[in-house]
Amino acid sequence: MDQGSKIFVAGHRGMVGSAIVRALRAKGFSNLVLKTRSEVNLLDDQAVRDFYASEKPEFVFVAAARVGGIVANNTYPAEFLLENLRIQNNLIEGAAKNGVEKLLFLGSSCIYPKFAPQPIMEEALLTSALEPTNEAYALAKIAGVKMCEYYMREHGKRFISAMPTNLYGQNDNYDLQNSHVLPALIRKFHVAKETGAESVELWGTGTPRREFLHADDLADACLFLMDHYEKPTHINVGTGEDSTIRELAEMVRDIVAFQGRIDWNTDKPDGTPRKLLDVSKLHELGWKHRIPLEEGIRGVYQNVDKSTWLDGLVASKA
Repeated sequence: MDQGSKIFVAGHRGMVGSAIVRALRAKGFSNLVLKTRSEVNLLDDQAVRDFYASEKPEFVFVAAARVGGIVANNTYPAEFLLENLRIQNNLIEGAAKNGVEKLLFLGSSCIYPKFAPQPIMEEALLTSALEPTNEAYALAKIAGVKMCEYYMREHGKRFISAMPTNLYGQNDNYDLQNSHVLPALIRKFHVAKETGAESVELWGTGTPRREFLHADDLADACLFLMDHYEKPTHINVGTGEDSTIRELAEMVRDIVAFQGRIDWNTDKPDGTPRKLLDVSKLHELGWKHRIPLEEGIRGVYQNVDKSTWLDGLVASKA
């Protein structure tokens, strides 16, 4: 890519898409194509075909997807599978038929088997069963990864895939019914502090280990890969470092300055014992993350809009 390249970021309002837009602008890219759902419905194949035919972007970042936490994924598997397949099929096929020079598709570490050997290498894909609670989302993402791989192998298209670990950052989702673990922890501890609660209950034992990458680091990696990666197989993007959920919870508690205790409800499930990506291939290419976890969480907490987090509680007490 050069600074005059025409670049389409699909999903530019989401956490990852908005981070990619910030990274592009910071590096002087100004010829960006950014469309809202009302302008181009990515679920509509004809609308996407018309968009590609008229705009003719040279580079495409596919950060658009229907996303959610365990509850949402487990409750609406048909919708998660169907909508994500439609979005990515429309975007990838449209790019292939309209002369896009290069495309980067973003998957998710949930594509890997539930009990994959740790750290998880790219070769672990499709070697055993997925985590049942987000299987539908994972299957859709696997299809996207394979679609890019097949277009490169069969048609020579420069379509690549990146597999990020657990993400956090600006424009994250803090809805407790749909959010992932880190934003949920931030909100729970903040609400507990503001309401004077004595404790916060968290599920499980706190022993599972998880890896977290700031969305701004992922965006930097995406730009790097667009310029430096040409293989049909996907590549992991992460920090190569993990921590226990207990360590994470204690870190968030300290950042939020909640003075109460953490009660671990061990009657609730822990989930997968560990999920850490092997990022040796990315490191060999010359890219490493820059934002330490504590620094990243502190920045997110300071800048997130917390104004509505107490609304339901206030209403319930009125």
